[in-house]
Amino acid sequence: MGAPAMKQADSPAKTKQRVSDEQRQQVLELRRRHSLREVAEITGLPLGTVKTLVSRSGAFRDNEQHRALFALPPISASTETLPSLPELPPQEAVTGDKEVDAVLWLRSIISTGQAALIERAMEGAKKIKTPLDALEKRYRDYLMAANPGHPFAAMSSFGFADLDALATRAIEQHRLRLEGAARFGDDLLADTDAEAFCIGALASLERSGPLLDFDKGQVAARFNAHAELLPHTLADCLYELDYWDHLYRLRNAADRYASDGLPEATARDWFVFGLLAQIRPRNKAEALAVFRYLVASQRDDMPESEAILCNLIG
Repeated sequence: MGAPAMKQADSPAKTKQRVSDEQRQQVLELRRRHSLREVAEITGLPLGTVKTLVSRSGAFRDNEQHRALFALPPISASTETLPSLPELPPQEAVTGDKEVDAVLWLRSIISTGQAALIERAMEGAKKIKTPLDALEKRYRDYLMAANPGHPFAAMSSFGFADLDALATRAIEQHRLRLEGAARFGDDLLADTDAEAFCIGALASLERSGPLLDFDKGQVAARFNAHAELLPHTLADCLYELDYWDHLYRLRNAADRYASDGLPEATARDWFVFGLLAQIRPRNKAEALAVFRYLVASQRDDMPESEAILCNLIG
């Protein structure tokens, strides 16, 4: 009869530490800027409890509602929406220099982005006896003579001789025009649902300063009020930033003068870029993806970049 009593004494009952709603919220807020171990040290909670609270919250998994809004329409139209073989641009006497005018004509053909026409233009360029670099200089001299007193007149001649680079850009622009038509049809320049959300979120905010920007603090407050559409992870941030970049490139390919985007969308893009300095990476792979984005996007020299790098390395 004494054995059960001895067993009960040797195995004292363990009690679970109760976590209040305030502690739970504190853990989630801290986790956005600190490692799990740091959160445990700050709150005084066991590391295992912190991990459980973070995992069960779902706040640090990719936000599917956010991704649904910041998504391009699927490609549903035929990629033959645009004319498959446009007419050759007419030959014109632009400078009076037959060889320079011939290169200008070839460049206009290459700018169509049509692979078949580009191939013919590149073959035609081989028949021009004068080196293209020399023709570029002659074209620059023509521009300066035709525009006296304009120091930037010669800029139009930059890259004149580099037909390969022009072909690469033209083919990519043509591909983007096809993609834009396939995704949006005739609505490429219409406001997307994501843009409509940004317009509504920043309604009544005034822009100021020499660049007519929104106040960053006010922008953050407005977007933070829509928690259901905030990025939860750095991967979410990269996903949205890619959305804005992709949308810009599709529009730019269709109409370079109508692709700058709405100021509200630009404000959202910079807001999300700033979150790269606030949301902690879940792992090394996510941190590396952000670093690669900084370099590839050429935003690694922005004022926020140092804070982003500090966030990545902890």
